[in-house]
Amino acid sequence: MDLALSADEEELRRGARRVLGERSGAKQVRAAMAREDGHDAELWRLCARELGWAGLAIGEAQGGVGMGGVALAAVLEECGRALACVPLLPTVMAATLLDVAGTAAQRAEWLPALAEGAAIGAAAVADTGGAWDVAGVGVSARLENGAWVLSGRKAGVVAGHLADVLVVAARVGKGVDLFVVPGAAPGVERRVMPTLDATRRIAEVTLNQVRLPASARLGDAGEGEAGAALERALDIVGAALAAEQLGGAERCLELSVEYAKVRVQFGRAIGSFQAIKHRCADMLVAVEAARSAAYWAGWAASHAPAELLHAGPLAMATASETFFDVAAETIQVHGGIGFTWEHEAHLYFKRARASAALLGDASWQRERLARRLGLGGQ
Repeated sequence: MDLALSADEEELRRGARRVLGERSGAKQVRAAMAREDGHDAELWRLCARELGWAGLAIGEAQGGVGMGGVALAAVLEECGRALACVPLLPTVMAATLLDVAGTAAQRAEWLPALAEGAAIGAAAVADTGGAWDVAGVGVSARLENGAWVLSGRKAGVVAGHLADVLVVAARVGKGVDLFVVPGAAPGVERRVMPTLDATRRIAEVTLNQVRLPASARLGDAGEGEAGAALERALDIVGAALAAEQLGGAERCLELSVEYAKVRVQFGRAIGSFQAIKHRCADMLVAVEAARSAAYWAGWAASHAPAELLHAGPLAMATASETFFDVAAETIQVHGGIGFTWEHEAHLYFKRARASAALLGDASWQRERLARRLGLGGQ
């Protein structure tokens, strides 16, 4: 395994940083935050439709670019650095569920629009948001006269208010299945929820007796048997989230070091004081550890399914804690100014806190990893 980016991947990363530096600076992010939907539609059109970011990890046969998980990680890292207000991550989530759980016909039907940026996707798995755990699925699905009828509510659906395509986990008997639900389907109600992180909107999605054709159920396995596909999709999506969290942590470290060099107290730059410079050094160690974990998972997502069993939860736990800790330290390094609305440090801290619970917190990810290592317990 070589974690160094290829020439094409490095060029992709540089291009992403250039575009986001021009189109997702502090002013543009705050302007998107002020909109009701929290969405920078022009930036999304550029990134998804013109630059092809939404299809980076989707195969060419389904309309994607087919560059794999490492290329996607490189772009999401830059999105995390810039706090880009675009629905790239939720679209990747929906596409991953479709790719992992869907039949060839279903992938051919739904993936091209997501890969080409013609549609926005969202994943509605746990009913209350957070951990993608089968036990957290309460929305019900029943087969009635050849059609599936979905009822219930999903909270914490990232970009659920924007989605053209929702991939919904619903309980069927004692198991769980995944269903493709058009965002505008009759009976689908969506409401933007108040959230800590104003750079990323989440929605409550209510399914009021939503009727879907039999073909809306993903896969051709027995009913209620999507648990294994959901587990694999979580690892792939987790690698993508970890890369985004890495980018946010990396930017926080940069802000801290830059400030420590120019802020003077007692006639010296604060970066010369042991308490500050050691704090920044610890942040660097944590960021580099998160980088290794995130890119290992991104590589494994495309090349080594067996390694992904360990790399996925490890990356999620490591990157999640690193982003939160580094964001919190950034506020401390900046002192009083770091607590103000005008400074961007609080935006990263809030993104870090919200992202930490997005797919299941670090403790839950460690529990998943322990189980895969054969460590049982109560």
